[in-house]
This record gives sequence, structure tokens and C-alpha cells, in this order.
Amino acid sequence: MAVDASQRPAYAQRPFMRRSVSLWVTGLPVTWLPACVAEFVGVFGLVFAGCGAIMIDTLSHGAVTHVGVGLVFGLVVATMIYATGHLSGAHLNPAVTLAFVVARHFPLRRLVGYWVAQVLGAIAAATTLRLLFGDVARVGATLPAGNPWQAFLLEAILTFFLMFVIMAVATDSRAIGQAAALAIGATVGLEAIFAGPMSGASMNPARSLGSALVGWVWTAQWVYLTAPFLGAVVAALLYRWLRLASMSSEYTSEYKKEPTA
Repeated sequence: MAVDASQRPAYAQRPFMRRSVSLWVTGLPVTWLPACVAEFVGVFGLVFAGCGAIMIDTLSHGAVTHVGVGLVFGLVVATMIYATGHLSGAHLNPAVTLAFVVARHFPLRRLVGYWVAQVLGAIAAATTLRLLFGDVARVGATLPAGNPWQAFLLEAILTFFLMFVIMAVATDSRAIGQAAALAIGATVGLEAIFAGPMSGASMNPARSLGSALVGWVWTAQWVYLTAPFLGAVVAALLYRWLRLASMSSEYTSEYKKEPTA
């Protein structure tokens, strides 16, 4: 049964969220596989380019540079959002998917399918890199530079701000959505550049798990499999509250301005 477009939530009108959300609302089961395949491809591209940059930087003795690696991560995220956003919503990150579920912007029944696709995409990309370049730079695995708890807090904060930006450009009709991919990619690149030397700036459990599994590096990997979920969920819930509170305030202000009979 078709649903009146006017009854859809505001975030269904966002450019790279419209397709996945509208399919959820109409309940079309045929979209399940294409959406998961799109997530697989998106995460594959993210890990292949990002971790590939780390490995090539090592092989080329610093030709890519640390700043270059950060820019690669940011640019590939923006590119994959443009490429897959209309197909799956371009979550590209298990923490983002969970946060959307908790904030009621994504159906719970699709959570596991997206997680499986994202993790398989990361593993496939890491395996491809291992076959191409060998066991270089631990296949781009993320590792804390110091205390694991310091890295945990840093990863949680980094993911918090990433998810806060995502919530703003993907779910709020008042934000400028045409440049959503650029805003999200810029956030990833910025955080990778300044925080990468301390924690790896993963912000993505699938990205870390793929490299850890293929490179067989498990030192403090619990940090990257827990902190991003915490940061993303807190950010999603906070932004949801801020959005509802501000919209209520705007409605009240407009109501008071209306002339009385």
C-alpha cells in the first residue's frame, strides 16, 4: 500500500536518506538485498582506499603522508555517500546504523543485515589489500599510541561529533542537505588528521575489525569495537532531543505571533 509523501518524516526528504527511508515506510521487501550490497560496496571502498593509503604510505616511505591519509579517508567517505546514499542511506558504519535505530530513524529489523554487510565489506577489502601488498602496516589496523582507556575516550568523542554532524545533515530538514556528503567527509578527514596519531581515529567498528582480522592484530581492539557505538548513540539521542526541543520552541513562538480574533 502506497504512503502519502506528506505523511513521511522530514528526514525521508533528505537526498541520501530518501530512498532507504521511503522503502522502509512502504515496507517493500525487495529492497533488502540491494541495500545490503550497497553497504558492502561502500565499506569496501572506504577500507580499500583508507587502509590502502596507510599501507602505500609505508611502502613508499612516507610519500602519502599522515595528512594525505586523513584526506583519503575523508574523501572516500564523501564519495561513497554520494555513490550509495540513494541505495542504502550510506551508513558505512555499524555504529551509525545502531545510532539511527536507537534514535528511531532506521528499522530494527534491518540492523543485523546492515552490520553483516558492513563487516563483510571491510574484511573483503582488507583481504584484497593483504593479497596486493602483503602484511604491511598491519593491513591498516588501528592501535592506541598510549593507554587504551585514553584511546577509548578519544574514539568515543570523535564518533560523537561525527554522528552529531550526520544527524544534522541527514535527519533535520532545516539543515542544508545538498552538501551532506561533504560535511560528513570533512568531519572524518579532520578527525583522522588530528587524532589519528593517538588512536587511529577509526570511529568505525567494521573498518577496525576488518584490518584486525586479516592482519591478526588484536591488541586493544575492544576499544574500537565499543567506543564508537557509545559515542554515536549518545550523539544521536542528544541531537534528537535538541531537534524536537528547538522545533517545539519555534512552534510556540509562531503560535504566539498569530493574531487573536
